[in-house]
Amino acid sequence: MAAVQRLLRAASSPHGGAAAAGMRRMATSLASEQAPAASAFPFVGAERMRRPAQERDVHWVFLGCPGVGKGTYASRLSRLLDVPHIATGDLVREELASTGPLAAQLKEIVNQGKLVSDEIIFNLLSKRLKKEEERGESGFILDGFPRTVNQAEILDGVTDIDMVVNLKLREDVIVQKCLGRRTCRECGSSYNLACIDVKAENGLPPIYMSPLLPPSKCESKMITRDDDTEEVIRNRLRIYNEMSQPVEDFYKKQGKVLEFDLPGGIPESWPKLLRVLNLEDQQELNRAATA
Repeated sequence: MAAVQRLLRAASSPHGGAAAAGMRRMATSLASEQAPAASAFPFVGAERMRRPAQERDVHWVFLGCPGVGKGTYASRLSRLLDVPHIATGDLVREELASTGPLAAQLKEIVNQGKLVSDEIIFNLLSKRLKKEEERGESGFILDGFPRTVNQAEILDGVTDIDMVVNLKLREDVIVQKCLGRRTCRECGSSYNLACIDVKAENGLPPIYMSPLLPPSKCESKMITRDDDTEEVIRNRLRIYNEMSQPVEDFYKKQGKVLEFDLPGGIPESWPKLLRVLNLEDQQELNRAATA
């Protein structure tokens, strides 16, 4: 509960970023005195990856451009490790659907196309973490957050992020994948009609992603998101890349970033991701892989 209270105070403080940076420098200094040299591992967090899952401090961040599949892999790992999967986009949507005090304020921000402030994001995150603590749960996997260095500094001042998994996928594949997205207008289930089969060229490996086709009952009810056009998708990727690079650099300086190039769809990527994270032998693997 103390961490939640510190998070609320840090988010609302006008000097939150500076204070968090000071706390982060202190924590980094202490860690450098006690931890083995980073050169001994591919990244500092790799030492924790060698431990059994139940002995790890799972405070992970998943980064990656829109459409790369952060939510898919973060939610699977959440079930495998039995820790909460927290996506800030979901938090915003849940609050918008509620009658809470932030709902009206959020609706106005979203309707005007403005960015949700750091203070509101941290308020929503604090509420969620408090709820998880009350349930007796610990740890978390953050999906697509933090998005700015200021958010990363505040977060770093109140909790220790163990590892940042940065999912990577070629832009041309991302565009194909996003253009293939469809939703059933009746049941709300998501599918993807794209069959991506990119040959190896210019030193880049081949990538194959099979389509996720809808059942017959949904086939005639498929709809496409209005913003899933190539122009919008490429613009979204450009904005993300501009914003994400400073956040990646922030965590790279701490030696916490694990770069993972997706080799294909879930059947190809999931086993390799588990192997990199040293999770391939967990008893829950079959349950998570088939969910």
